[in-house]
Amino acid sequence: MTVLILTSDEDVTADMVVLRLHEAAVPVVRLDPADLTSGVALSGEYVQGVSRGHLSVNGRLVSMDGLRSVWVRRPGVAAARAAQPSAWLTEESAQALYGMLRGTDARWMNHPDAARRARHKPWQLRLAQRSGLAVPATLITTFPQAAREFAARFPDLVVKPVSGAHPQEPPRAVPTSRVAPDADFAAVAFGPTLLQRRVAKRADIRLTVVGERLLAARKPVHPDAHPDDVDVRFAPSVAPWQETEVPVRVAEAVLTYMKDAELAYGAFDFAEDADGIWWFLECNQSGQFGFVEMDTGQPIAESIAGWLADGTGRCRTHADGGRSRMP
Repeated sequence: MTVLILTSDEDVTADMVVLRLHEAAVPVVRLDPADLTSGVALSGEYVQGVSRGHLSVNGRLVSMDGLRSVWVRRPGVAAARAAQPSAWLTEESAQALYGMLRGTDARWMNHPDAARRARHKPWQLRLAQRSGLAVPATLITTFPQAAREFAARFPDLVVKPVSGAHPQEPPRAVPTSRVAPDADFAAVAFGPTLLQRRVAKRADIRLTVVGERLLAARKPVHPDAHPDDVDVRFAPSVAPWQETEVPVRVAEAVLTYMKDAELAYGAFDFAEDADGIWWFLECNQSGQFGFVEMDTGQPIAESIAGWLADGTGRCRTHADGGRSRMP
């Protein structure tokens, strides 16, 4: 049985998992939907109550029935690199590929429908509340007056995008920024704006969830850090990520979130305040993990490989005599 990974050739994070699968002698095929009709071909047949399908990736033929799992990592736009790309060809190719894959018995990390829903920030915030996670006071609005009233209630705010990365090629990250005290909020009328109470944090938390396994890392904030440095991706820091324990209540809430979101993988970002409360910021259903594994040594790639291979989160290898290499 084969593991199918949908991602680009340049995805070095996926390389880490492919290496683990190879070590465990698990067959794996890597496919970028952008290569459909140019290096990638597909075929599906539905005759007399029987269906069968195949994928061809650089000459390697894979049966749809032979797929054990599908990892939707960071796939390109279907048929984007075809000889004559078009919106029509992209839609046709996406319908064919994902429609065929949906008809298999393969396990998904994450299912496209669940992943698409999980990207919506308002939906995330509501699910986090229902799951029992602490969520900073947040407003998403195009009403300037609503923004002004919210700022009067919560004077120290940050502003962040509702959707995440700016849709350019390559995508550009839009940083979370502190709102100036004299902001009049007139501009929110021109587009949905997400305002959130700033958490005076003592540390950033990245919690990577693979199946039911929780791997948390903590990056302490420097005592002299400027309060405007709110986005860990852009704030100056020399402190590495360090492995940390997950509070029991947070662990329970996160697993509830994952179950209700129907996700097998999620990268949660929290801000830890002076009282030790983990404030939920977001959950990225395809978030990066390589930087955390490099700093902490946590077996995130191996956990993903294990889940894709057999669902246990433990990747067995020939090198260790079939024993799990994970603690």
